[in-house]
Amino acid sequence: MKTYNYSFKDNKFITKIDYSVFEQKESILIQIFSGEDKNTLEYLSKILNENIPNAICIGTTTDGEITNSVISTHQTTISISIFEKTSLQAHLIEGDRCFQSGYEIAKKLKRRNTKLLITFTCGIGTNSEDYLKGIEEFDNSIIVCGGMAGDNGLFKETNISLGTKIISEGYVAISLNSDVLQINNRRKFDWIPIGLEHTIDEVQGNRIYSISGMKPSEFYKNYLGESVAQTEFPLIVQRNGIPTARAVLKQHLDGSLSCGGNLRKGDIVKLSFGDAEAIMSNSLSSFNNLTSYPIETFYIYSCMARRRYMGDLIKVEIEPFSDVAPTSGFFSYAEFFHQDGHNELLNQTLTIVALSESEEKNIEQKINTKKYTKNNCETSFAKTLKSLTHLIQKSTSDYQEQSIVLKNEKIYSQNLLASQKQFLKHAVHETNTPLSVIMGNIELYEMENGKNKYITNIEIALKNLCSIYDDLSYLVKKDQLEYPKHRIDLVDYVRIRVDFFSTVAQRVNSQFIFNIPKDEMIIFFNESKLQRIIDNTLTNAIKYSHENENIYIILEKREHNYSLVISSHSKKIQEPEKIFEEYYREELSKNGFGLGLNLVKRICTEEDVVINVKSTQDKTSFEYIFKGKI
Repeated sequence: MKTYNYSFKDNKFITKIDYSVFEQKESILIQIFSGEDKNTLEYLSKILNENIPNAICIGTTTDGEITNSVISTHQTTISISIFEKTSLQAHLIEGDRCFQSGYEIAKKLKRRNTKLLITFTCGIGTNSEDYLKGIEEFDNSIIVCGGMAGDNGLFKETNISLGTKIISEGYVAISLNSDVLQINNRRKFDWIPIGLEHTIDEVQGNRIYSISGMKPSEFYKNYLGESVAQTEFPLIVQRNGIPTARAVLKQHLDGSLSCGGNLRKGDIVKLSFGDAEAIMSNSLSSFNNLTSYPIETFYIYSCMARRRYMGDLIKVEIEPFSDVAPTSGFFSYAEFFHQDGHNELLNQTLTIVALSESEEKNIEQKINTKKYTKNNCETSFAKTLKSLTHLIQKSTSDYQEQSIVLKNEKIYSQNLLASQKQFLKHAVHETNTPLSVIMGNIELYEMENGKNKYITNIEIALKNLCSIYDDLSYLVKKDQLEYPKHRIDLVDYVRIRVDFFSTVAQRVNSQFIFNIPKDEMIIFFNESKLQRIIDNTLTNAIKYSHENENIYIILEKREHNYSLVISSHSKKIQEPEKIFEEYYREELSKNGFGLGLNLVKRICTEEDVVINVKSTQDKTSFEYIFKGKI
């Protein structure tokens, strides 16, 4: 194969095209990379199709052009490749049916011996990542290259073409089909993540609505200031083991941002910056270990951000290729790359495709990589940029080392806490069965043999254990279960719980004095939560009451509310403001975890129940005011 590259600017060819070279050729690929405007793309498409009618001509608007060793903007590169042993097929689809269009294009163009698919997509309004997945769905073995069209950073309208047809929304592709064509692709990234990890909270395809609780536009302003260079400081996410950038291409009025590729809810991302030293290092060296055939053409599809970030220094990255073979391409809004059976949409990346139809074996193409090792561009600006890069890298490295230590400590603590929760969950679950068996057997024994002091003591201990079990069960399940409310008669429910604990009270020679109101007191409440309030208060009253003293339960109606007061003769509470804190106990000699009243307080706060605690030298009362059902 042989490639000829030409430049066009201000309505004239900088280098004249000799059309006679192409007259007798059957397989010709023309790529137009236009940094001017739609009219220029239309004009050149018409001229080239008229003068080289036997060629297949595809085109795209750009954010910069590559013509051999020359980097340009606002002009046009025309690359014409003649193939001797390769057939070409092309197809264009207009519209925004992303995945379906990719599948259809692959189905239309794929042949038995397809070696490469060059494809361009419009840079605005199309989801090129879904398009690439459509191609992959049909055949994941096809090497894909190309990129999204640009419009010099205006983000208003981009165009692509096939023949003389120009579109602003859609996809174009050409397949290279051959038994001898050699294809090798490479990519070079050189963007480094920096700072904290952030989470994508809300996203639809390539449009982000929330990052770590912030609107995306505010997120970028927060970290980059008002002058937001979003395309040059993209988000980095891992995709199929590849660190992949997602550059911002458009800001919407609602503060959301559209990127050059998809993100997913829950993705962990970091902001990133360009490693200037790595960008200026020799990109050609990775091609020195290719199979033994001479490279005849390079196609380069590189990100607009690299050119804008590096300025004139970007030529250092591109120049080496043109010393080996004719080189052409453009700076895009996103780049397409194929690796290990996956098509990837990349940002900030240099993608290179090397082509050759040569069938000669054992020919070593000498590539003088030493010529570019130190770069002949050690300008003051380049040195400053490299120094700044080193500073950022070192600061990032120091931060990451500290973060790893903190992260490991956090993971250890989280694992320990998770293990404790899991153990408690299983313990609570497994405890339920033996408790039920014990309770059932006590009842059966009493039915056959009557009560005795030993069975009574077992029953009392079991009821205390059941109360603790219910507390633990609620604590374990409260974040996983819904607790629906329903109609409960407070009078009837309190009476049931008083009856349940009456045996326990008798152990300390106490009795419950409960004057049961005649009228119903209906509340709208959850039964499990109500049980925690009443049971914990009753068991505390029993635990702290003086021996041989009664415990009083009073229920009263107060307008639309109901008051439940549980009082007992006990020591004065010394620090009433602390009794609702976790693990706090007034008397360490008493059994318990110090969790019951904290649980009661949380439930009352959730359900808007008022708590009043009064404690004197010989009497303590807990009052709960419930809202009545109106």
